[in-house]
Amino acid sequence: MHSNRAYPVEIRKYEYDPNFAIRGLHYDVQRAVLMKIDAFHYIQLGTVYRGLSVVPDEEVIEMYEGSHVPLEQMSDFYGKSSHGNTMKQFMDIFSLPEMTLLSCVNEYFLKNNIDYEPVHLYKDVKDSIRDVHTKGIMYRAIEADIEKYICYPEQTRAVLAKLADHGKKMFLITNSPSSFVDKGMRYIVGKDWRDLFDVVIVQAEKPNFFNDKRRPFRKVNEKGVLLWDKIYKLQKGQIYKQGNLYEFLKLTGWRGSKVLYFGDHIYSDLADLTLKHGWRTGAIIPELRSELRIMNTEQYIQTMTWLQTLTGLLEQMQVHRDAESQLVLQEWKKERKEMREMTKGSFNTQFGSLFRTDQNPTYFLRRLSRFADIYMASLSCLLSYDVSHTFYPRRTPLQHELPAWSDRPPATRLPLLQEAQAK
Repeated sequence: MHSNRAYPVEIRKYEYDPNFAIRGLHYDVQRAVLMKIDAFHYIQLGTVYRGLSVVPDEEVIEMYEGSHVPLEQMSDFYGKSSHGNTMKQFMDIFSLPEMTLLSCVNEYFLKNNIDYEPVHLYKDVKDSIRDVHTKGIMYRAIEADIEKYICYPEQTRAVLAKLADHGKKMFLITNSPSSFVDKGMRYIVGKDWRDLFDVVIVQAEKPNFFNDKRRPFRKVNEKGVLLWDKIYKLQKGQIYKQGNLYEFLKLTGWRGSKVLYFGDHIYSDLADLTLKHGWRTGAIIPELRSELRIMNTEQYIQTMTWLQTLTGLLEQMQVHRDAESQLVLQEWKKERKEMREMTKGSFNTQFGSLFRTDQNPTYFLRRLSRFADIYMASLSCLLSYDVSHTFYPRRTPLQHELPAWSDRPPATRLPLLQEAQAK
């Protein structure tokens, strides 16, 4: 935290737990609670945390007059809390320490009965995270011990070389400064990394880069000094600072669906490009690696198979109203609830999977599906495919196309969206 903000030194005693939160969670700024929300704006009960403790379901339902969060209370287009909205959605990798820091400080204040204004705490944490970037603290720390922070270079060079060998034009647009980019890329790709890219743009200030037409490109020389000459062409081997997408399109002629742009921030990287400019987009979601590993375990597969069978039995047998049948149904419901809890805990004890809330997709996955054409754990996944490979969209079965458990009309097969709320 900032030195000019008098937070108790005891807060330092909290050890950072990288597994506390997951991306895509929402934070209610006024109420100081962190929660998981599904694609239809319903809070997943059992995933609402005040500090480091779960909030009981009854309290959540009382707080929100149910478990639905109205659209006007949700965050804006970029997941930020604004215009009086109370919810902020945490979407990028840097959000994980931010959420954990917020939760730890909230926990300390609650445990020590300290009266505080949650909005001030949210703003202070947000400003502290921002300063770590803008003041260069993070960049300096990583540059000083690069092997500690970049754990595996993956096969990034192999991917880039493969694309370059097949005549693909490649460009890099990053918000990081040139010295940091150079050091990182030398470590990940090699000292000749710039030979693989046709255009390199640093300190781009995304997402402003995609919307603000006023900022021209500036050339950066080998010593990192900004030059003043007007840019008529983006040359290979040069590094450019700032600029904007409109100028970029004009100077390169690269536009529309011929461009595939990869990013790891759904809002800052991908949203504008797919909605306004018609680019194809690829999202890098590192969490996929561990989630797929869990989903492929024998235990998870068996649990999910039985869970689906149990759901089908409940749906089919609920017509039996006699006492004995109702007793069996109650036992099945109890078992189903326990199994759901178990599958949630397989991913993250507090919040479960990044992509799913019980039977519905998460709000995170909804936004991902809206703004990304494809998603993968890392760029090196592309090595498994030929350069001319076409990714055909999968036909997702609609609710009325699913096999029915009975011969009743398809109206009975509507989504079970309201199920948790209807109990």
